[in-house]
Amino acid sequence: MTHRDSAPDLPVAVAIFCKTPAAGLSKTRLSPPLRPEECSALSACFISDLAVTVDAACAHGNGAPFAAYTPVGTEAKLRDLLPPRFQLLLQCDGTFGERLFAVVAQLLRVGHRGAILLNADSPTLPLPILRSAIAAVRSRDCVVLGPSIDGGYTLIGLSRAHARLFEDIPWSTPDVHRLTSERASQIGLPIVNLPCWYDVDDAHSLELLEAELAGKRLPFAELALAGAPATATRRFLQSRQAATREAVSW
Repeated sequence: MTHRDSAPDLPVAVAIFCKTPAAGLSKTRLSPPLRPEECSALSACFISDLAVTVDAACAHGNGAPFAAYTPVGTEAKLRDLLPPRFQLLLQCDGTFGERLFAVVAQLLRVGHRGAILLNADSPTLPLPILRSAIAAVRSRDCVVLGPSIDGGYTLIGLSRAHARLFEDIPWSTPDVHRLTSERASQIGLPIVNLPCWYDVDDAHSLELLEAELAGKRLPFAELALAGAPATATRRFLQSRQAATREAVSW
């Protein structure tokens, strides 16, 4: 029996896997329509809004909030975007899959009940999805996946470190969720799929975000599932839209 098995009340680590925003290096697929400095500002809003959701999910000792970040030296800038309870965990060098696994392994190694990694591109990720992920990770040895409409996943959760899930995956392709599920089946690991959501990483998904924040129903969303408020993102996009309208009026 492992320490985690004998201590079910240990918190689940919930980590936003992110790069500290910087103009010209953040959300580059959104330029155009955004300028590089706007891409950086929007990325900061995404991290800030997702952190609010993570903080709420981790309330009452259910979870421990983290930001698994890069690059080194940007800690002060990143902390400005996060609630006080967040801890920082520097990503290691290596491929994307190696870095993902290293974060999971480290969070489990220091004694958390489980580890959940979230991408930083889903500012409206609903709180119930994250709460369900925490509960599922606590329940048994499984892989918890939040499918994304682009074929990837918005989150992955584990109660034990399974390196095979992160090996030889063609990241940033429509095959990520499918291949990860296949790997789980190959090693006999049960799969828990949560409701589908979306990432914002190009002009099309930015339009989807703007439509959602304007009150339009997402065509793929379950009827009872509503997105998080994403206050910082909403404020940024409203300000940008107002500035665009003013420029056109001149």
